[in-house]
Amino acid sequence: MITKEQILKLIGDKLDEDDFFLVDVSVKPGNRIEVLIDSQNGVPIEYCVEISRLIEHSLDREVEDFSLEVSSPGIGQPFKVMEQYRKCIGRPVEIVTADGRVQKGILEEVTDGGFTVSEEKKVKVEGKKKKELQVFKHQFGFDEVKRVKEILAL
Repeated sequence: MITKEQILKLIGDKLDEDDFFLVDVSVKPGNRIEVLIDSQNGVPIEYCVEISRLIEHSLDREVEDFSLEVSSPGIGQPFKVMEQYRKCIGRPVEIVTADGRVQKGILEEVTDGGFTVSEEKKVKVEGKKKKELQVFKHQFGFDEVKRVKEILAL
């Protein structure tokens, strides 16, 4: 059976060299290989084809047949690696906390332990008739969230 480690060994250096990063590799029953890659500037289809060919030419279908899919994670897919958080700084995200709460906001900062999201809300201010727009900052530890994903708009 083809292993995840084999695939990582085949493409790791190439991704590093080209400033791309690996999001996930899975090898499912029947040697169904799925590779997710990304970069700070997105992933052109031509690069997916290039990585696909690199893998195909390195494995022998005569020895072991396989199917292969190389793509970038789509918008709305949960983040899996730290680089995805860094890539999305300044963009809208949706967070589902460990207790099931949903929070939306702009990803402001990412550290090794967690991240900060800003949320704009209209709130009633004492002594004023109209609600005012205020910005609230929410900090999350990675262990406090079930999933985080980029969204198109708030």
